[in-house]
Amino acid sequence: MRKKIRYYRLIWLKHDLPAGLSVFLVALPLCLGIALASGAPLYAGLMSGIIGGLVVSLVSGSQLAVSGPAAGLTTLVASSIVSLGDYRVFLLTVIIAGIFQILLGVLKLGTIANYFPSSVIKGMLAAIGIILISKQIPLALGYDQPDFWTSGFIQIFSPKNFLGNIGEFNHHITRGAINITIVSLGTMILLQLPSAKRFKVIPAPLLAVLLGILTNLIFSWAATNDTLKPTQLVNIPSNIFSSIQFPDFTRFLNTPQIWKDGIIIGLLATLETLLCVEAIDKLDTRNRITPVNRELVAQGIGNIACGLLGAIPLTAVIVRGAANADAGGRTRLSSFTHGLFLLLAVLLIPFALSMIPYASLAAILLVTGFNLTKPKLFQNMWKLGWKQFFPFMITILVILGTDLLIGVSIGLLISTYFIISNNFKTEYKIIEHKEHDTLVYLIKLNSNVTFLNKVKLRKALDQIPEFSVLTIDGSECNFIDYDILEIISEYHNKAHDRHIEVHLIEIEKVSVTAIH
Repeated sequence: MRKKIRYYRLIWLKHDLPAGLSVFLVALPLCLGIALASGAPLYAGLMSGIIGGLVVSLVSGSQLAVSGPAAGLTTLVASSIVSLGDYRVFLLTVIIAGIFQILLGVLKLGTIANYFPSSVIKGMLAAIGIILISKQIPLALGYDQPDFWTSGFIQIFSPKNFLGNIGEFNHHITRGAINITIVSLGTMILLQLPSAKRFKVIPAPLLAVLLGILTNLIFSWAATNDTLKPTQLVNIPSNIFSSIQFPDFTRFLNTPQIWKDGIIIGLLATLETLLCVEAIDKLDTRNRITPVNRELVAQGIGNIACGLLGAIPLTAVIVRGAANADAGGRTRLSSFTHGLFLLLAVLLIPFALSMIPYASLAAILLVTGFNLTKPKLFQNMWKLGWKQFFPFMITILVILGTDLLIGVSIGLLISTYFIISNNFKTEYKIIEHKEHDTLVYLIKLNSNVTFLNKVKLRKALDQIPEFSVLTIDGSECNFIDYDILEIISEYHNKAHDRHIEVHLIEIEKVSVTAIH
C-alpha cells in the first residue's frame, strides 16, 4: 500500500501537478469569458470550473477529461436566464439537468458515444482547433473587445464583430501585446521541440505566462507606450464570492419552464460530454477508455453542485482536456489539481492573476488549437479514402458554420450513408455465365441480408433477362430479413410469366399478400 501511495505521489509531482497548472492557466480566462457570454455573474464561471475540478474528477472514471463551463451551452444558458427573469430560478434548471444526467447514467444510456465514427470525432477535434485559433488571434494582437471570443466562428465576421469594427481595429492592436505573444508563442514552440526536453523543468505554458508578465513589467518600468492596458490583462475582482446567489426552491414546483430548460440543458450537456470524452480518449497515449455511464453520473453530481452553489452548468470540455493531454497529464489528479489552483488563486492571489496578459494565454491556446488541427491530420484522413475524408470535412465545415452538435449530427448522417451504401453492395453478389446458349445467373447472399438491401436486390432481379435460369443461394446466410424473403418469394411466383426458371437454395418461401 505504501509503495502504491508513493507511486501516485511521484506521478502527481512529475506529471499531474505541472499538467494541472497548465490546465488552470487555460481554464481561468475561459471560466470568466463563458460566464460573461452566458449573462451570468462573474463568479459563476469560476465556481463551475472549481466544481469541475474538485468534485467531478473524484467521481469520474476519465483520467484526462477536465470539466467546467462550456462555450457550447452559453446561448442556451443566456436565453434561459433572460426568459426566467431571475438567476436564482435559473439555478433550479441546473439542478434538474444534473438529476437528468444521473438518471441517464444509472439507466446505462451513455453507450451512445460508441456509435460516433472516428472520422466524425476527428472532424470535431479539428473544427474545435480551428475555432480556438480564430478566437485567440484578436487577443494575441491586443484586441480587447470580448465579442471576438464569445461568438461563433462565422459570427466573427458579422457586422457586430470584425466588419463592424474594422475601421477602429488598428486602434485596438497594440505593439506590446504582439511582442508578448511572440515571446510566449516562441517559448511554447521551442519547448515542444524534441531537443528541448531536457529544459522542461518548468511547464511550457507556465514559462510562457511568466515571460509574458516579465515582458509587460519591463515595458512598464521603461515607461514605454507598449505597456498593456488593464483590459488586456486578466481581471480578478478581490471580492468575487461576496455576491453568491443560491437557488430559489420555492419556485421548484410552480415554474414549468425550469423543467423544460433543465432537460434541454441536461441533454445538450450530456451529448457534448460524451463527444468530448470520446475525443479525449483518442488523445490518450495509454489508450484508456472512459466508462461513459459513470461519467454521466459524475457530470450529474457536478451540475447539482453547480446549481446549489450558484454556478453555471458544466460539461467535459475538449479544450481543457486537450490541454491536459498535451501537458502530459496522467491521472484524474491533474483535473483535481487544476480545480484546486482555481480555488486557491481566487481566494489568495487575485492581484497576481490580474498581472497575466491575455496575449500569453492566447499563445498557449494557439499552440493547443494547432495541435488539434495539424495539416498532417488532413493528409492522413485523405489517404484513408473518400468515405473517411468526406464525413471528416463535412463535420468541420458544418461545425464552423453552425455549432458543435449540428456539425457532429450531419457528419454522423454522412457516415451512416456510406455504411448503408457499403451494406447494399456487400451482402450479395451476382455471378453470370452461359450454358448451351442459355444465360445462367447465381445470386449468392452473404452473412446478413437486411431490409437495407431491398432496393439494390429488387433492381438486380428486374435486370435478369427473359428465357434465363436464376439460382438464389442463401446457404451461407446467418440471417435473411423477412422483407428480403418477401421480395424473393414474390419474384419466384411471377418468374414463369417472364420465362425465367428460378431455383432457391436454403431460402424459405413466404406467403405474399397483396395490400390494397
